[in-house]
Amino acid sequence: MTPLSRLVHDRKGAGEPLVLIHGIGHRRQAWYPVFERLSERYDVIAVDLAGFGESPPYPRGVPYDMDNACHNLEQNFAEWGIERPHVVGNSLGGAIALELASRGLVSSVTALSPAGFFRRFDAVRALVLLGLLRLTSKAPDRVLRTLARSSFGRRLIGCTLYSHPGRHDFDTTYGDALALKRCTAFEDVARRGIRYQFDQPVSVPTTVAWGTRDLILPFGQAAVARARFPDATHVTLDGAGHVPMVDASEDIIELIDATVVRARPHVR
Repeated sequence: MTPLSRLVHDRKGAGEPLVLIHGIGHRRQAWYPVFERLSERYDVIAVDLAGFGESPPYPRGVPYDMDNACHNLEQNFAEWGIERPHVVGNSLGGAIALELASRGLVSSVTALSPAGFFRRFDAVRALVLLGLLRLTSKAPDRVLRTLARSSFGRRLIGCTLYSHPGRHDFDTTYGDALALKRCTAFEDVARRGIRYQFDQPVSVPTTVAWGTRDLILPFGQAAVARARFPDATHVTLDGAGHVPMVDASEDIIELIDATVVRARPHVR
């Protein structure tokens, strides 16, 4: 069956399949700080979600809801020749990873600051901050290039998402800004996300990790996730922001490895 959207992806390595899913407005390159290391022991696939990065949008009229996100990924898994991969997701990607697990489509989940655990007003806060980022990205390309060339500009662009935005270079900062500017699924996903909560049972090994300096989905939401899923492994990423793959890359790799190891007796 032809997927709703054939997802553009980077694939490298050999071993158990490991799929990496980015957050709203982001792109597969968000995983580059950990991609090469992970490819030394896994068949790693970093994807652009439909309507983000370089992946085409869904056909006209198809909503960007969780059912379609999971169905489309399942279709792409089949095309890639993998079954029940280990999945790692950040933000929206973390929520999708958990949804995939609740449907029995994955072997383990590592969710980094996943959406779906909002407290009162948290969803509004996230929507406002993400909306401001989206608005900023609409600046002319020459303005974005100028900002991305300076360390101050890189910190300004990235301070909402990272605790160490200065670690990014020009290409990464400018590329991220263009990806946010050009994505076609942002508004639909954001509108649906404001009321989204994840509370489905998950039976595979699961790790939920949260950065203490997360400005988009504040660290307090980690307590909601812990109460909702007491059997999961819950980890605090001290000093990390909303997208922790840059801020805490070594920690992220260790978390993924530990989660995969816990899953191995369960893999069929």
